[in-house]
Amino acid sequence: MPSIFCKISEFAVLSYYFCSMKATTIPAFLRLFYPSLHWKMPEGENKIYLTFDDGPHPEITPEVLKMLEPFDAKATFFCVGENVQKFPETYKKVVEAGHLTANHTFNHLNGWKTPLNLYYENVSLAQQLIQSDWFRPPYGRITPMQIQALKKEYKIVMWSVLSYDFDAETTVDQCISNVMAELHDGAIIVFHDSAKALKNMLPALQATLEAGQAKGLRFSRLDE
Repeated sequence: MPSIFCKISEFAVLSYYFCSMKATTIPAFLRLFYPSLHWKMPEGENKIYLTFDDGPHPEITPEVLKMLEPFDAKATFFCVGENVQKFPETYKKVVEAGHLTANHTFNHLNGWKTPLNLYYENVSLAQQLIQSDWFRPPYGRITPMQIQALKKEYKIVMWSVLSYDFDAETTVDQCISNVMAELHDGAIIVFHDSAKALKNMLPALQATLEAGQAKGLRFSRLDE
């Protein structure tokens, strides 16, 4: 019983942190609560890991692919299953360009508002289309029980820095600043190839690619 209460209290702290502030990073002491989640990648190889959530999008995703190519940058695309179903040709372009695709549920579900069985079924439905052992919970919101169920089959990925490209109140300069503050070896950076993120994401991505190249960092898939 004490371990159950401990997990509940840990989850309460994490939930409060997510809900009470616009946090671009998660403090180290909170990451310790869930060591099975990937908050960053190992250091020592001069790599950073660009990730894109919520696609594929038939207009925006191809623009991202064009921007990545001149930098020989590889990325990980956490795809929503229903978008893969709607835009299979766009999804195919991501795969053919050599990027990693990963699971982001079928309907972009909020784990905090979804019972375990429905959440697991939704992830499994997306898996039929995406077929990846990498998973990121939409909004970063996932319960301890969901983690326990999914970590047996997936590597669950969070982030080092959330760019806030999707946030209407975040300016382009703020978005770029969010990323630049955490542009270091092993960092996992979250962008979104979605319509609401477009105005911030494209210029912030360009700035990230240029700054990363200038620092001698390579842009890699999570499985590299």
